[in-house]
Amino acid sequence: MPQRHLLLWLILSSLLAYLWPGLGWVGFDPFVLTKQAGLLMPLIAVAMFSVGCLLPPDEIRQLRRYWPAVLGGTAVQYGSMPLLAWGIGSALRLPPDLLTGMIVVGCVPGAMASNVLTLAARGNVSYSVSLTTSASLFSPLIVPFTLAATLGVSQGLSQQLDKQQVFSELLFSVVGPVLAGYGICRVVPAVASQMSRWGPLIANATILWIIAVVVGLNRDRLGGATPTLLLSLLLLNLLGYTAGWTGGRLMRLPDPMRRALTLEVGMQNAGLGTGLVLTLFPETPSAALPTAAYTFGCMLTGTLLAQYWSRQPNDGCQHPGPTLPS
Repeated sequence: MPQRHLLLWLILSSLLAYLWPGLGWVGFDPFVLTKQAGLLMPLIAVAMFSVGCLLPPDEIRQLRRYWPAVLGGTAVQYGSMPLLAWGIGSALRLPPDLLTGMIVVGCVPGAMASNVLTLAARGNVSYSVSLTTSASLFSPLIVPFTLAATLGVSQGLSQQLDKQQVFSELLFSVVGPVLAGYGICRVVPAVASQMSRWGPLIANATILWIIAVVVGLNRDRLGGATPTLLLSLLLLNLLGYTAGWTGGRLMRLPDPMRRALTLEVGMQNAGLGTGLVLTLFPETPSAALPTAAYTFGCMLTGTLLAQYWSRQPNDGCQHPGPTLPS
C-alpha cells in the first residue's frame, strides 16, 4: 500500500465499515467481531512490531547522541497536547464522553505516519523517528498520569481510569513490540528481509482496520461528530503544530528538525488512542469518536503541510535520515 495513498485507503475502509450492514452480510460483522474478540490492542502490537523491525541501528544511535533535543521535543509534546485538549474541550463545553476521547487524543504519543510525512516535508527523519521512539518509550510512565490529571479535572472522570491498566496496555502493545521487532530483526536476517518488504503494509493495514472498527462500532453515533467536536479537534491539531514549531524555535533547532517536531506534536497516535478508549471506557464507545475523527484530520492537514514544506527551502543543515520503504 503506497504511503501516498494512505488517506484514500483510510476513507475507503471507513466507508466500508459504515455501509457494511447495508451490503447484505446479515449476521456477520467483522468490525464488531474484532472488538468483541479483544483484538484491538493486539493489532496495535502487530503494527508497532513492524515499526521496530523497520528501525535501522543508526536511529537508536541518534537517540543517544541527540538526547537533549529528543527529550526536549518529547517534553513539548507531553507538556502541550494534554493541556490543549483539556482546555479546548472544556472551553467549547464538549459532553463528558466526547471530552474523554478528546483528552485521550492529547495524551497519547505521536503517530507513526509523522515519520513518513517528515520525509516528504524535507525534514530531519532521524529526529522524527527518535521523537516517536522516545514518546513511545516514555508513554507507559507519562500517559497514565496525564490522563489522570486532565480527566480528574474534567468532572471526576479519573475515577474510571486505572493507571496500572494504562501502563500495562502501553507497555505490552507499544514499547514491548517495538523493542521485540528491533531486536529480532537485528539477529534474524531472514525476518528483517521480509519485514523490510511487508512491514509498512502490515503497520498501515492494522491501523486502518482499527479505525474502521471504530466506525463500525459507532455507525449509529456518527451524528455525534458535531461541528463543535470537529472544531475542537481542528483547533487541537493546528495548535499542536504551533506548539511544536514554537518549541523548536525556543530550542534553536535547525529548520529540518523544527519541521519534524511540528509534525510529531500535531499528529497524535489516534489509532492507539482508539484502542485505549474502547478498552478503558467500554461502556461509552462514543468516546472513540474524537480519536477516529482526529485520524482523518491530522492525516489530511499533515499531508497538506508536508506538501507545502516540500516546496520550501530549508534554512538549516539536514542530518541524513534513513531510507524509508515506499
